[in-house]
Amino acid sequence: MRKLLVLGLIGFALLGCDAKKGTFLETVESENDVPTAVAKLKKLIEDQGLTHFNTIDHQANAHAVQMNLKPETVVVFGNPKMGTVLMNCNPSIGLDLPLRILFTTNYEGQTTITYTNPEYWSLKHNVKDPKCLEILKKAKIALGALAEEAGKK
Repeated sequence: MRKLLVLGLIGFALLGCDAKKGTFLETVESENDVPTAVAKLKKLIEDQGLTHFNTIDHQANAHAVQMNLKPETVVVFGNPKMGTVLMNCNPSIGLDLPLRILFTTNYEGQTTITYTNPEYWSLKHNVKDPKCLEILKKAKIALGALAEEAGKK
């Protein structure tokens, strides 16, 4: 019985780690290159009254140390009111806030937009409060909409 339980937990963990299933990571294909998609997201953040904290250009940082990297940029943003409520549910959520969206380009030139599914945080941070679970659900929907919109021409 114990072996069956361990195998079940391993299977669950492996299924949960498959980004293509969309459990922990959500990925959207973009019709834009990285700079265009990033600019669109930053405009959406501003238009929706969210706070833009930082944009990290990993490719530029790699070039600064004489290394090569395909285009890769992270936009860090959020809603401090929402984040504060979540961190009051469990302070460890502060490890995952503010929100982040990653823009990358593969060797075929396809740009993708990736973010962590906020509903995963309920497991990672042991969130049980229904109010916080609802916020995480809404955050998942909002991140999906932002990624989809940033990826459109």
